[in-house]
Amino acid sequence: MEASSSSLSLSRYFHSVSELNPTNRREFRRNPGCAFPNFAKLRRDPFKSKYLPSRLCVASANGGGFRKALKGVGEGDGVIIVDHGSRRKESNLMLNEFVVMFKEKTKYPIVEPAHMELAEPSIKDAFGSCVQQGAQRVIVSPFFLFPGRHWHQDIPSLTAEAAKEHPGVSYLITAPLGLHELLVDVVNDRITYCLSHVAGEEDECSVCAGTGKCRLYN
Repeated sequence: MEASSSSLSLSRYFHSVSELNPTNRREFRRNPGCAFPNFAKLRRDPFKSKYLPSRLCVASANGGGFRKALKGVGEGDGVIIVDHGSRRKESNLMLNEFVVMFKEKTKYPIVEPAHMELAEPSIKDAFGSCVQQGAQRVIVSPFFLFPGRHWHQDIPSLTAEAAKEHPGVSYLITAPLGLHELLVDVVNDRITYCLSHVAGEEDECSVCAGTGKCRLYN
């Protein structure tokens, strides 16, 4: 997910045994090296969530058949952050700003923005740019919240078409943002800031600046 040099500490995601519910504690006792990520706490019993695999063990201290660590972006990888695309220029430019932030934080050498439609660069353009910079594998990360038609059909189709021009280069399309605990912090931060602006305590944020839309309506 993130480069080890810049990723958040894994301890932020993991529970102690005392914090697990009874079902998870039983699972932990059977697999003592197992760690349960916070973002998996979708329900009281995450094993019953249709959005998650039946086993949530993503790290193991005893090598008992589980992955010891999540694989990150490596040398020879290129990353494409792809959004929907907009007729509004300002919206498209925000993706460029996000890609700069993402690249600076992760230190990944090859990161390109792309728009699925309505604007340039396209997925095809971004794919070619990654290959020109030396990428032997391209990771396409949809900047979408949930897995709708664009993730199921459009992005895979456009990526496959782009890859045809670069034989020998593999690619992967990751899941969208989905139900991740850190998104709760993001949404809450946005709400708090906008309320502070309405109260006259903060300036408009970069998203609302100049639009006058961040205000109370009666």
